[in-house]
Amino acid sequence: MSSLSPPPVPMELHAVNRRKLFDSLRRHLSSTDRPLDGFVLLQGGEEKNRYCTDHAELFRQESYFAYLFGVREPDFYGAIDIGSGKSILFIPRLPDDYAVWLGEIKPLSHFKETYMVDMVCYVDEIIQVLSEQFKGSGKPLLYLLHGLNTDSGNLSKPASFEGIEKFETDLTTLHPILAECRVIKSSLELQLLQFANDISSEAHVEVMRKVTPGMKEYQMESMFLHHTYMYGGCRHCSYTCICATGDNSAVLHYGHAAAPNDRTFEDGDLALLDMGGEYHFYASDITCSFPVNGKFTSDQSLIYNAVLKAHNSVISAMKPGVNWVDMHKLAERIILESLKKGSILTGDVEEMMLERFGAVFMPHGLGHFMGIDTHDTGGYPLGVERPKEPGLKSLRTARDLLEGMVITVEPGCYFIKALLVPAMENAKTSKFFNRETIERFKNIGGVRIESDLVVTANGCKNMTNVPRETWEIEAVMAGGSWPPVTTGNNTTN
Repeated sequence: MSSLSPPPVPMELHAVNRRKLFDSLRRHLSSTDRPLDGFVLLQGGEEKNRYCTDHAELFRQESYFAYLFGVREPDFYGAIDIGSGKSILFIPRLPDDYAVWLGEIKPLSHFKETYMVDMVCYVDEIIQVLSEQFKGSGKPLLYLLHGLNTDSGNLSKPASFEGIEKFETDLTTLHPILAECRVIKSSLELQLLQFANDISSEAHVEVMRKVTPGMKEYQMESMFLHHTYMYGGCRHCSYTCICATGDNSAVLHYGHAAAPNDRTFEDGDLALLDMGGEYHFYASDITCSFPVNGKFTSDQSLIYNAVLKAHNSVISAMKPGVNWVDMHKLAERIILESLKKGSILTGDVEEMMLERFGAVFMPHGLGHFMGIDTHDTGGYPLGVERPKEPGLKSLRTARDLLEGMVITVEPGCYFIKALLVPAMENAKTSKFFNRETIERFKNIGGVRIESDLVVTANGCKNMTNVPRETWEIEAVMAGGSWPPVTTGNNTTN
């Protein structure tokens, strides 16, 4: 059961997003002495079939289009008049037999009311409508979305349609401005992100309660997906679920088609579950690590508490103006200090930091922007350089924090043979290993702890609410309540 239910989605959210882009683009054009006319034009996502079959894959809207218009359906276009701010949706003209197979063919007025736009026309009317709406001289100018996603290395697809040669097109102006608009979240966006976190946190706790040795990893995935959909209306997941146990928890992006969460886990294994539901396009991204039998061993506690201390220390240090590379290094330092204290490592931590030794145990970045995409846009705008050193080069942003950013904090400590063996053979780093102790931990897998944070005026707010302390996890797995029940001055599970 759940205490939550899906909240209504205010389409005002997307009107606010459009206004933000409108104002930002006009400021840019004014500062470069360019005319304040033309149109932003985006093409929404297209429905795809599975290879050569007639099986339509479940559609999820292209993220930039979702940000501006909130449209669920495929094959739309959307425009914003730079002169007036007027918003226009162009919908596909559906064949009559659509009503037989797929449901009612809704009138233009339905989409105007549903998506709170100023005009709705058909896709085959784009040329006529934009030409009539254009108030400038010469050919109307279309600002199209074309630019690099710094996480994937892929380029966004600019809108195209038959007859586009009748317009002037600009492929360079829009992308950096719109990507930056998505970095700072509005209060309405934060409400949806919070719900995605609430239902996903609750689902993680449900999985913890129901796990027993001898189950399959995919059964944990199934429980999570069921809960977020059944009680949260999350038809989509933010990303492919990672349900890793034993050695698999040292595989950073486990769960893909070649490693499909299919191991039978055993008494004594650690589980690393990285899963997040998506609500109205907005993501959550939460990782919990715990022993499948409900009780941490001393060795498991050592690694877990090292990561937890790094997680909590970063959150305590976060506030506007703090640099994310510095936060990554803080997490690394704390983990290395803890491993040294636990006799896994030996030597000077400062020297380890100079050798970038922390990347042996945490090769990924500390966290990433999150919003309509799990790895949201804006990590490396013009002027922000990606670090090149081990570990740091995996950071998805190197920016200073700003109020309104939403970013994950996800330190980890993994025993990855592909990294440990070379480091133990390297003349500069081999001296840091306590070889007797490290052998004991080689098969432990890994621990990651991930929460979703919004940067506030004076610090940050943690949107994720799951058990984190070892005793909290053990209490919940033994049947205790979460959040803990408070009675008077006492808190009980």
